[in-house]
Amino acid sequence: MTGPSPSTGAVDSVFFFIIGVSLFFLVLITFLMIFFIIKYNKKRHKKAENIHGNTTLEIIWTVIPTIIVLFMFYFGWKGFHFIRTVPENSMTVSVTARMWSWLFEYENGIQTDTLYVPVNKPVKLLLKSQDVIHSFFIPAFRIKEDAVPGLDNHLWFEANEAGRYDVLCAEYCGLRHAYMYTKVVALPQNEYDSWYAKMEADIKSDTLPDGEADSEMTTKPKFTGDKLLRTKGCIACHSTDGSDMIGPTFQGLFGKEQIVLVDGQEKSVKVDDEYLRRSILKPNMEIVKGYNALMPSQEGLISEQELIAIIQHLKEL
Repeated sequence: MTGPSPSTGAVDSVFFFIIGVSLFFLVLITFLMIFFIIKYNKKRHKKAENIHGNTTLEIIWTVIPTIIVLFMFYFGWKGFHFIRTVPENSMTVSVTARMWSWLFEYENGIQTDTLYVPVNKPVKLLLKSQDVIHSFFIPAFRIKEDAVPGLDNHLWFEANEAGRYDVLCAEYCGLRHAYMYTKVVALPQNEYDSWYAKMEADIKSDTLPDGEADSEMTTKPKFTGDKLLRTKGCIACHSTDGSDMIGPTFQGLFGKEQIVLVDGQEKSVKVDDEYLRRSILKPNMEIVKGYNALMPSQEGLISEQELIAIIQHLKEL
């Protein structure tokens, strides 16, 4: 059993072994319970009798379950060792978790909010978190690993079949935890090579790919603000249509007067370029009244060109 990934077979084999053993003993114990209820029913044995223990039987029902549990441990450890041992020929992708989206960065500098990988190629994920504990989970591949603030973690997988696979956060991480969702897109090697080369060319030319769909948002370190809002995870907390979310909406934000809290004191500020810059790089200095201080600082995580592009786009909303 392999499935869409080698890890699928490694995990499923252990799972089905444990399920099989559990079902066997469920049926056996249930049968014996019913059998003894009938056999030792009061109608058959009106006078109670003392039953003495059987040493041989007690040894058997101690040794056999112990052996079975050791087998479960062995198969579980073997599967865990397989999942944690990264093949030497793996490609590396950095994964950043943040409330409430994923950011994937490839070795050529491309950043996406969807993970693109070639089929039949091991992929090593370097996991980190900007804020709280998240858990990177691909159900179809049966792999899951935590992204912990201040801790570098890793995970690997290999897609056997081309397709699109769900990526979820399996650790409750706040109000929009359920929205922390994206995809792994597994492409045949030639299609992946074409995509990768195209992205590299776009970096060098500083232009966006033509005909790129918003649902398949892909960006690089320099470009348009609307796509950067998605890549950097801004729209996980801020709407662009005026609807209320975790943070203030971006619609009509530029130029308005905003009431903020500075060290607990209310202050009126005008939303201009400098205010937006401060809000992105040092979001907890001035907290908009009515909202919580949840946004992590983007210092060191966003380039000057990206910052300028985002601010320019916010002016236009």
